[in-house]
Amino acid sequence: MPDIYLASSSPRRQELLRQIGIAFHQLDVSVDEEPGPQETGRELALRLARRKAVAGWAHRQRTLDIPVLGADTVVVCKGKILGKPAGQAQALAMLELLSGSTQQVFSAVSVCQGEKTASAVNLSSVTFREIPRQERESYWYSGEPADKAGAYAIQGLGAVFIEELKGSFSAVMGLPLYETHKLLVQFGIHCLLNRYSNNLENE
Repeated sequence: MPDIYLASSSPRRQELLRQIGIAFHQLDVSVDEEPGPQETGRELALRLARRKAVAGWAHRQRTLDIPVLGADTVVVCKGKILGKPAGQAQALAMLELLSGSTQQVFSAVSVCQGEKTASAVNLSSVTFREIPRQERESYWYSGEPADKAGAYAIQGLGAVFIEELKGSFSAVMGLPLYETHKLLVQFGIHCLLNRYSNNLENE
């Protein structure tokens, strides 16, 4: 029996949920991820996470009355919102902007069950070392940047660019686990107690 539905096809989010022992059924949802004219990175991440969770609740393949989790991660550098690159040119431009700079990573999570929806957002700061052009191009050919916000993966080869991280590793990876757990507790799902309370009772 799953604990939740996950309104995301991201393998990183699936990996992080498994890490904390959350069983899930995955739902494919599609929402427009274009930022609004005056929307901040924080506002965008929260809006998209909520939309995904609500869309998951309305999904035709959802059959169980269990919460639906949606998430989104937005990278902001020098006032620019960096989503997933459309191709090589855009990815290289993003990496050039990030090179030698500090970025803000807004990672939002939202949980929906019927009329109840709760959301949270994590802000982390990531500083990149200077990345020579040849390295940026080699990184593109690794295949990692293609489907990542900001065109890099902190849990992959992109880790070699990171000089400093202030905040949450899991949030930059795609799902803030501290905030995720806090929200799931509100819906009666506790990663530790759900799984080990029987052991405590038997002692």
